[in-house]
Amino acid sequence: MRQIILDTETTGIDPRDGHRLIEIGAVEMVNRRLTGNTYHQYINPERDIEAEAVEVHGITNEKVADEPVFAEVADAFWAFIEGAELVIHNAPFDVGFIDHELAMLNKARGEPSLGPVAEHCRILDTLRLARDKHPGQRNNLDALCKRYDVQNGHRVLHGALLDAEILADVYLAMTGGQTALSLDASAGDDTGQDDNSGGLMIRRLSLSPGQLSVRQPDEAEWQAHRDKLAGIREASGQCQWDGLEGWPGMIPGEEG
Repeated sequence: MRQIILDTETTGIDPRDGHRLIEIGAVEMVNRRLTGNTYHQYINPERDIEAEAVEVHGITNEKVADEPVFAEVADAFWAFIEGAELVIHNAPFDVGFIDHELAMLNKARGEPSLGPVAEHCRILDTLRLARDKHPGQRNNLDALCKRYDVQNGHRVLHGALLDAEILADVYLAMTGGQTALSLDASAGDDTGQDDNSGGLMIRRLSLSPGQLSVRQPDEAEWQAHRDKLAGIREASGQCQWDGLEGWPGMIPGEEG
């Protein structure tokens, strides 16, 4: 499954009041793995940005004055998202702005060439998902980062691409972290498509001994693992991995 984790910044709250997009940030995920493909664009909104909005995202009129207008970037943006499942926190807000921009663009072009979003993309609202999982609790992005131990200390102001990257980590944590794999050959087809639970359905492989290669971690990967476990020891006073004889991450002097 191809998913696009997306966020926007705007000149104000409501497109019906003439407010516009000023930034779009998105990251691509395929089968619950980030691919490294991203989309990021500042946009000249052709109007002033409200002071209250600047306080939230820090994007000023001067910063976007020389950026392209939406009509100049719309086709590239649409090509990036079309057909994907969009993962958005408070999706009605962002989708509402995108559809508003697309509607104005189509009117100017004289043809309904792009959008609406919901007719071409599936939409997953992580705010709704969070409210279902944690009713009665705060479920904004900062609260979810704290709840799921997602690092966001570098997030001083909102920014579309940064928020999309953070939301990707939150979404994975909120829906089970690593992909759940079904190894039962009878548990569905072998197409590799996600099931409704978010787990990846895979097929058994008929391999002869020696066909499956095992990649050993390099020293940098071992050191990253040791650093992670050192943090666990510091926080809890113990680490179960330390009891595994011969493991390279053991505390010096405890071998055997």
